[in-house]
Amino acid sequence: MSKTIYIALILLVLFPYDLIAGMPVIITPAIALLLGLIYALTLKCPCPKFNKKTSKYLLQASVVGLGFGMNVHESLRSGSEGMMFTIASVAGVMILGVLIGYWMHINRKTSYLISSGTAICGGSAIAAVGPVVKANEEEMAVSLGVIFILNAIALFIFPPIGHYFEMTQQQFGTWAAIAIHDTSSVVGAGEAYGSEALQVATLIKLTRALWIIPLALVTMLIFRDKSNKISKPWFIFMFIGAMVINTYCNLPAELSSTLVWIAKKGLILTLFLIGASLSLKTIKSVGFKPLLLAVMLWAIIGIGSFFVVMHTI
Repeated sequence: MSKTIYIALILLVLFPYDLIAGMPVIITPAIALLLGLIYALTLKCPCPKFNKKTSKYLLQASVVGLGFGMNVHESLRSGSEGMMFTIASVAGVMILGVLIGYWMHINRKTSYLISSGTAICGGSAIAAVGPVVKANEEEMAVSLGVIFILNAIALFIFPPIGHYFEMTQQQFGTWAAIAIHDTSSVVGAGEAYGSEALQVATLIKLTRALWIIPLALVTMLIFRDKSNKISKPWFIFMFIGAMVINTYCNLPAELSSTLVWIAKKGLILTLFLIGASLSLKTIKSVGFKPLLLAVMLWAIIGIGSFFVVMHTI
């Protein structure tokens, strides 16, 4: 029964249709995530392995697809302001996270993973750095769980905050890319705010995500183990390639718009799958101190970047 409901919800997310009114309805990224969360907390996810693997690769494919709707020159121009923020925020959050974690007597690896996820790109950074620090299953679960919880909250609260303070598309896109953890929620929040915010947020977020590589190299030096391999974010380079193709290869407008439409559908489904992966067990496993550390870092980067963006862009 639960599997039937699960499949029905996936179809609803992909092909939303009001049977009573007889017309399509809008399923936003936030609604898709909410549907997934409601399902996860009321019924057990019937295929967790499928969810985990599919959401990972579907997100990457969706991000690449969004690149076919962007122009290199316009994107670099609109995103250049945020790149300096990215450099400062990544270094600052990592240093603060490690120091606060030490002061709170949190497991060294757990605090390092939470700091990495907050500083760069959530679960992707944790997944890349985890093997380098040789984190065990519990340390990975706690770090991913706390980042996931805050990530889900961000998708719901950021767009209303942006509207309340009358942020421009560029301001919101920059802020979301710096202050929200995972690429999925950054793109989802950007799309909810507007097309320009989506472009700015995606570009800056992926620029930020490239820091996975130098972070992993530094981590290898800190934890003194050179035998580990670095997980390279190849989809980011593919996203850049899609932008280049769209800018210089004169693709038919119908093809570009179709690819972007499919990418946005993929993103919405990704957020549903991510939401459906949450469980009460994950929430309970987080613990108070790691959650407090993550909230403190999130508040620092969120509030700090908000004021910088509002006064400089």
